[in-house]
Amino acid sequence: MHFINPKTDFGFKKIFASPQHKEVLISFLNAMLYNAEPTITDLEIIDPYAAPAITGLKDTYLDVKAKITGDKTVIIEMQVINVEAFTKRVIFNAAKTYATQLKPREGYSKLNPLIALTITDFVLFENTEKFLTHFVFKEVEENIEYYREIELFFLELPKFNKRLEEVEGLIQSWAYFCV
Repeated sequence: MHFINPKTDFGFKKIFASPQHKEVLISFLNAMLYNAEPTITDLEIIDPYAAPAITGLKDTYLDVKAKITGDKTVIIEMQVINVEAFTKRVIFNAAKTYATQLKPREGYSKLNPLIALTITDFVLFENTEKFLTHFVFKEVEENIEYYREIELFFLELPKFNKRLEEVEGLIQSWAYFCV
């Protein structure tokens, strides 16, 4: 029996960006972003290609882009190779996707929150053993959280090293699937 490899561009998009199978993406996102709670009840998969609105601005190609419950946008990228300045690319894609929500002369109140989920087949954060990390803007000394307009999640596949019989719960099941 042959399976689709979720680490390939084709496989990842076939599994997670197929409108006829959006329940798969809903389950995956609820696991990764909301601790397996059924927070997302519906979503709309959006064209992930983001042409620059300004001449000279860099194009953006995302693996998956979706509008989820609560008018949030989620962008997902699967990255197998640790390319130069990858962490900067993650921030660029998130910031660009967030900023390009507005049309000329629209007020900032029209901006909706953005979540960027990045799946890596390499270790990105050497200083933690966690395979799933979540970042938000916080004040450095007092750890005061700023608005959660942009959140970054990272699923580092090499850090997930459980065998099938050790997997527990939806989060680990999806991590195992992606490995």
